[in-house]
Amino acid sequence: MPKEFARSERVASHIQRELAGLIQHGIKDPRAAAASILDVEVSKDLAHARVFVSVLDPALAPDCLDALGKAAGFLQRELGKTLKARVTPRLSFVYDDTDLRGRQLSDLIDSAVAADRDKHRES
Repeated sequence: MPKEFARSERVASHIQRELAGLIQHGIKDPRAAAASILDVEVSKDLAHARVFVSVLDPALAPDCLDALGKAAGFLQRELGKTLKARVTPRLSFVYDDTDLRGRQLSDLIDSAVAADRDKHRES
């Protein structure tokens, strides 16, 4: 029997899709345009949503989070228009650098493998 998704997971998925579009096309602050929505976690009572955000340049993260924090009320109101729920979750934005750390680790592994390969060729 297939696993049924909890309502909070469905709401999180909807919020992620809607926020991606709203951030790209609905916010006028250019600092927010650098954001990529990685994940959304919604509380069981649907009152709160943690939005995990990444940016390509980590130096832009504080400004981007500031812009998103200032636009949170607007984004919540716009989400309320499309969300079929009694309550629209209060949004909080969290910087998530796991993709950046993953790329750095991948680069380290690749360089270690290449160095090992070069060492064996010399032998």
